Amino acid sequence: MFIPTANRKLICKAIFKDGVLVAKKDYNAPRHAEIPVRNLEVIKAMQSLTSRGFVKTQFSWQYYYYTLTDEGIEYLREYLNIPQEVFPATFKKVVRPNAPAPRFGARPEREGGFRRERDDYRRRDDGGKKEGASGDFRPEFHGGFGRARPQQQ
Repeated sequence: MFIPTANRKLICKAIFKDGVLVAKKDYNAPRHAEIPVRNLEVIKAMQSLTSRGFVKTQFSWQYYYYTLTDEGIEYLREYLNIPQEVFPATFKKVVRPNAPAPRFGARPEREGGFRRERDDYRRRDDGGKKEGASGDFRPEFHGGFGRARPQQQ
């Protein structure tokens, strides 16, 4: 399929920026959700990169999920003239503040103690009064009218 060079470069820039790309399996969609090109052009460009081994494709629930491989990063750097220091967002390490690692199986402490907010719901001070039926209640069962037993008249 013929894809204009400007559109192909937009698609390549988008996958290089994030390292991943998602496209809905809708060949008639006028535009892709994130890139201002036709959805069919995005799918076919990614299909071309997949056949050359630059992108890995996963299909699930009518969506194509494309992830960039290491060979694809090198190819797109050369194609888009991007320096070696620039990496896709999925390859960058996220800096997190140094927090103590939780113990295995430990839960974080809750404010006010364990199950504090449910104590009022579960425990009542009703003066020793029991809930439920009275002591002289005797239910009677006379048989059911299910499938196994014919209905009596």
